[in-house]
Amino acid sequence: MRYGIQLPVQSQSTLYAEPWEAGAGPGDLLAVARAADRAGFGYVACCDHVAIPRRLAPAMSTVWYDPVATLAHLAAVTERVLLLSHVAVVGLRHPLLTAKQYATVDHLSGGRLILGVGAGHVEEEFTALGADFRRRGAVLDETIDALRAALGPEEFPEHHGKLYDFEGLGQLPRPAQEHVPVWVGGSSPPAVRRAALKGDGWLPQGDPRDRLPRQIARIRQLREQAGIEAPFTVGAIAEPLYIGTPAWHVGRRTLTGGPDRLAESLRAYRAMGVDQLQVRFRSRSRSELIDQIAAFGADVGPHL
Repeated sequence: MRYGIQLPVQSQSTLYAEPWEAGAGPGDLLAVARAADRAGFGYVACCDHVAIPRRLAPAMSTVWYDPVATLAHLAAVTERVLLLSHVAVVGLRHPLLTAKQYATVDHLSGGRLILGVGAGHVEEEFTALGADFRRRGAVLDETIDALRAALGPEEFPEHHGKLYDFEGLGQLPRPAQEHVPVWVGGSSPPAVRRAALKGDGWLPQGDPRDRLPRQIARIRQLREQAGIEAPFTVGAIAEPLYIGTPAWHVGRRTLTGGPDRLAESLRAYRAMGVDQLQVRFRSRSRSELIDQIAAFGADVGPHL
């Protein structure tokens, strides 16, 4: 079972940001990404929002780094770790534009991109950018198809759909990968169906452990019914972690303890059929987070 991390600093929703991140900046982001790279993490991830309406700002904050710029920057300062958009709201942009941006990231990074996509949920964001919020699911469905073509091997990709129609338009550089993995985010029934039928993987959004088996079984059923036999990556987001005995209040849902205890708990995800696990750590500073990442990579990850 592989494991990765959504990076701190680059998005600061009150649902998961630690207090120290409010005063952090690019240097802290780079230090954490490099630590994950050294520790053998499978990927580092960045989120996507263009603009946050005032009504949501107290909860979501307005700190959302652009994922294309951020992942390209991180590609230059890391060596092995994969680069995941978790998730790109690709319905906000024309697929040729999205393909140009992410193909360039994949090219520059030597083939380390995973394109995570999602439908989005902030209506004002769609309205401001002239995108159709009410039809965002249908838009995402076709956008994935268009991106498959535009991120494929052809210099002049071709797609003919209801919303997008293009051919005879060349884009170089091509991605370094012959096939850029597309992981679909979301846990609603339409999102799960979309992931099963159109994705190379699934990025759930907040599914607790007891709900995951039903969701995974549904994905398998949908793929079997559609006759899809291609490899598929099932993801999960773990509870917050703290390796060791914390000397501060880390929250009642946080898993704590020694490496063996944490590894045993996290292996339950693999038993459910999870292929990659996104982990997150409670921390009071950049240095504490880096220490947690290093400890996980050395003492917990090898046992997963």
